[in-house]
Amino acid sequence: MSGELRAAGDIALPRRSVLAGGVVAAAGLATPAFAASLPSKRPAPADRRFTSPAVERELVRVAGRIGDDKLRWMFGNCYPNTLDTTVTQVGTVDGKPDSFVITGDIPCLWLRDSSAQVKPYLHLARKAPELRRLIGGLIARQARCILIDPYANAFMEDPTARSNLEWSQKDETEMKPGVAERKWEIDSLCYPMRLAHGYWRATGDAAPFDATWAEAARASIRTFREQQRKDGPGPYSFRRSAPQPTETLLWGHGHPTRPVGLIHSGFRPSDDACLYPFLIPSNLFAVTALRELAVVANEARHDAALAAAATALAAEVEAALKAYGTMRLRDGSEVWAYEVDGFGNAIFMDDANVPSLSGLGYLGCVDSADPLWRRTQAACWSAANPWFFRGRAGEGIGGPHVGAGQIWPMSLTIRALSATDDATIRAALRSLRHTDGGTGFIHESFDQDDPAKFTRAWFAWANGLFAELILHLAATRPALLKAPL
Repeated sequence: MSGELRAAGDIALPRRSVLAGGVVAAAGLATPAFAASLPSKRPAPADRRFTSPAVERELVRVAGRIGDDKLRWMFGNCYPNTLDTTVTQVGTVDGKPDSFVITGDIPCLWLRDSSAQVKPYLHLARKAPELRRLIGGLIARQARCILIDPYANAFMEDPTARSNLEWSQKDETEMKPGVAERKWEIDSLCYPMRLAHGYWRATGDAAPFDATWAEAARASIRTFREQQRKDGPGPYSFRRSAPQPTETLLWGHGHPTRPVGLIHSGFRPSDDACLYPFLIPSNLFAVTALRELAVVANEARHDAALAAAATALAAEVEAALKAYGTMRLRDGSEVWAYEVDGFGNAIFMDDANVPSLSGLGYLGCVDSADPLWRRTQAACWSAANPWFFRGRAGEGIGGPHVGAGQIWPMSLTIRALSATDDATIRAALRSLRHTDGGTGFIHESFDQDDPAKFTRAWFAWANGLFAELILHLAATRPALLKAPL
């Protein structure tokens, strides 16, 4: 395949050559030189799936501001990774842009992952028509996916195809053509709302927010309402035969709850089943995302009814969170719970996947200075969280998805993005630098004692989130980023 997926309006870069030490040059663009021992891990230019001149320029600009050689090398590998490797289609549907972005080593589109993967490019989109086409096409694809099934978390590139994921072939649920996996997760609908808002704020381009997008937005709100389960369990159920209990829901609906206005989630953003179906970080994200949806509905579409529906639901869930979303730890301190059931039962833990309790500040769901969240975040990074691990290779948060002793770099990145002091950020950067297993990329998890043991060598969300951190530091703490680690 050529180094760029071409469609009308796309901008093509000339073919480039990769020189010794990872230097890439063409059309006045050059990737900063690294030591000869750290050659670029990007695909050869002719093998890159999609190329953006704006991203190439930004890579050069920011890399030149990174003082540490290895950190600079990792940024050079990670920042363009989504474009280089996961954009499988940029074309048109009914004359409008259409983009398909896979998660990495699984050739399907996750609503959550794809939204997060393109976020580090949003700030460039206003002046980059190739990025507007890519991201606008992804917004359109996500809307059509939601209209296939708002309860699904992952989708096939061909909307008429049956799932080719081995583990979902015998799921006891209503699998429709185009659906790759049907795990109901609140955040699967929140992330497209977040992407739509981010795109609108970055570009002022109303083109993606057509009648199909509005129909998908209404379907998302309707699904959230159904999963408040005020009048019964609703239309969704899911069971899977698997060795891990995190892969299935008790009797298809999950553990019992008392309807209190919160939204039920079958699964966490890790794709693991909830213990108690009221997943608090995802409910908090839903409040924020619904209000962002209302902004787009009002400003881009002048659709007051859609905005009012989103705002009303956000207010209702917010009130329920205030009444039922917190708990007390053994020391008596009040924190946000991870999951509750409305009967008074709650669990405290955190999972590295975002939305998480420790990621609420990053997501803008809470004020970063809020004492309740600060207490919660501190508890997440302590022995109060059963999924917090410390070993010879470092410390951080993992989760049930890959088991005990496995630290997710995503938790380190989120900690740095949420931090207000240089020492915490520097410590997180050092950990990220030292736990790549020598690959130059960010993985799903690494062993707490041996970073050479890791899961998912190709995980574009984690790579993009790391790049987002570097971009953030270049803008807000340039002296820290320039200093040696």
